[in-house]
Amino acid sequence: MNDEDLYICEILENDDRYPSAAYYFIRDALAFAADSMELNECCEEEANTDIESELFGWTKERHLTGQQFCEALRLYALNQYGYMAKIVLKSWGVDSTRCFGDMVYNMIAVGMFKKSSRDEQSHFDDVYDFDDVFEVDFEMSGAVSPRRS
Repeated sequence: MNDEDLYICEILENDDRYPSAAYYFIRDALAFAADSMELNECCEEEANTDIESELFGWTKERHLTGQQFCEALRLYALNQYGYMAKIVLKSWGVDSTRCFGDMVYNMIAVGMFKKSSRDEQSHFDDVYDFDDVFEVDFEMSGAVSPRRS
């Protein structure tokens, strides 16, 4: 078992609301965000995730706000699951951006992720409504159209 598996086992011992698959989804969405979204640089004393440093080898600290990470999670879900994104998330008990925040803060609690002094769990609350953002138009190529305003 690797360190990430141990972290997730520890989380599940303390909070079993979400399955391990949901936590691996959160982890993978972070990698997706690094590859596909512009991340704001922040000063070195502002912490982000151990995973970001280890996986991406960033020399300067980078950070996603709760709202930015929710957008990355939305895009990643659509890219991975298409029309089924909302159904897959719901099967994990994830039906709001607050659930994303719960999982991220569980990951922070076990040391898998870190947070900056400006981060608050409430930054994940009501970022968007799942019914609105997972009703998207797909082009024939299968690419996800931009989010409707």
